[in-house]
Amino acid sequence: MTSKPTYSLAGAIKSVTCAVALLWIIQSAGVLFNLPLSVLAVYPLEISRLHGVITSVLVHSGYEHLFNNTLPLLVLGSALMYGYPKSRFKVIVITWIGSGLGVWLFGRESNHLGASGLAHGLFFYVFVVSILRRDARSVALMMIAFFMYGTMVLTIFPTEPNISYEAHFFGGLSGFIAALIWWRKDPQLKRKTYSWETPDEPDDPQIARQLSHDPDNPEKQDEPESFFDHTRH
Repeated sequence: MTSKPTYSLAGAIKSVTCAVALLWIIQSAGVLFNLPLSVLAVYPLEISRLHGVITSVLVHSGYEHLFNNTLPLLVLGSALMYGYPKSRFKVIVITWIGSGLGVWLFGRESNHLGASGLAHGLFFYVFVVSILRRDARSVALMMIAFFMYGTMVLTIFPTEPNISYEAHFFGGLSGFIAALIWWRKDPQLKRKTYSWETPDEPDDPQIARQLSHDPDNPEKQDEPESFFDHTRH
């Protein structure tokens, strides 16, 4: 027996806020205790840094870097968690790993770190899945995401040398693939039917019978009773 998916905007915002708060705790711990957080970054084609495929999302180069990723993660993460309760964790996993693995295989020789690749994956999932589903909730979430972060379709290409566009590109590609795989995973909202969308039916049954008669076929019309119909032979 499958459980019915729950759509809770408040629950989605709370869970995403807790996850983003964890990133701030990690960053603060690194600053306060002078921890070498860069060892958690992913470095392309270095076996000893393969763990960065998983850990690079958790660390940032500084507070400014983390601040720039905070609001996109909150908005896009909440959109995913609220709108797609059955596929949300699958999408997070594939975009998280896909972004890091793509950087490890094809990235420039440098430390790549930060959650912007994950954010791009969430954006492309919300964007593409709304095109495939075309239901009211998906389109509304896409419009919010595109209005705020539509420029993410451009930042998957090289812009500045100190920005890992590779993470953006492979995160977006992973989100695109996830949308193709799981766009049917979550049930769509039932479309509300309004009274004006259905043909009007007459309230008077006599009028309904008259309207049901075919005027082009008089044989189907009710014939008046004759006096001789009541006589006995």
